[in-house]
Amino acid sequence: MVRRIEAAQSTRTPCPPVRALLAHDDVDAGIDQAYSVQSTLIARRVDAGARIVGRKIGLTNPKVQAQLGVDRPDFGVLLDTMQCAQGQAVDITRLLQPKIEAEIAFVLGADLDQPGPITEDDVAQATAHVVAALEIVDSRIAGWDISILDTVADNGSSGLFVLGDQPVALTGLDFPAAAMTLRQDGAVASAGTGADCLGNPLTAVAWLASTARDYGNPLRAGDVVLSGALGPMVPVEPGSSFTADITGIGTVAVSFTDPGETT
Repeated sequence: MVRRIEAAQSTRTPCPPVRALLAHDDVDAGIDQAYSVQSTLIARRVDAGARIVGRKIGLTNPKVQAQLGVDRPDFGVLLDTMQCAQGQAVDITRLLQPKIEAEIAFVLGADLDQPGPITEDDVAQATAHVVAALEIVDSRIAGWDISILDTVADNGSSGLFVLGDQPVALTGLDFPAAAMTLRQDGAVASAGTGADCLGNPLTAVAWLASTARDYGNPLRAGDVVLSGALGPMVPVEPGSSFTADITGIGTVAVSFTDPGETT
């Protein structure tokens, strides 16, 4: 499975789903196996020189969970090689089947590794600041034909990410009410609120903190956490530009090259 996913990335040729190779008749066992595949993939990338800088949370919308027949979010690992500078053009050939979504990124100022339930208050106290973020999701699985097992094994369908440059303290923020508008080439392409992310992005990060700890890799000070989409994903087209605005938190922008353009 690891080789199949790596080959899809290196050859830029999406591969068949991997779920049939996992314990797909037992969701819990299958998910544990899929996270094991993810861990191996990440370890190989770290061995090749990448550095872990945080996590991303997926499947935070109950409607998407229902589509995949699951009752939980999932997570992937963020590497320094995935981060793109705000406002600069991303080489679209780095990606296979990209889509984009706007999120709130939490930057931790303290570890979240305490025993017992990790609460929203714990997350708030451990967070140094938040910023607006864009996650450019991608899938090595052909046609995005994914189950939760496929996306977990494929590092949460991670691609790239962009962080805004306006750090905001949590004091006074109403996360569920935060309104997001994502524009593509100036036209509204997606919209939503913090309530669309498990009811509250703090809830999503608390879930991640507990789950990551239980898998033996707790969240640490300095980690960036992409807390989950605030609105529907939008397909990325060559040459397109995106700007997200999240009330009370700020804006973030990215554009993509068009390999077909001639100079």
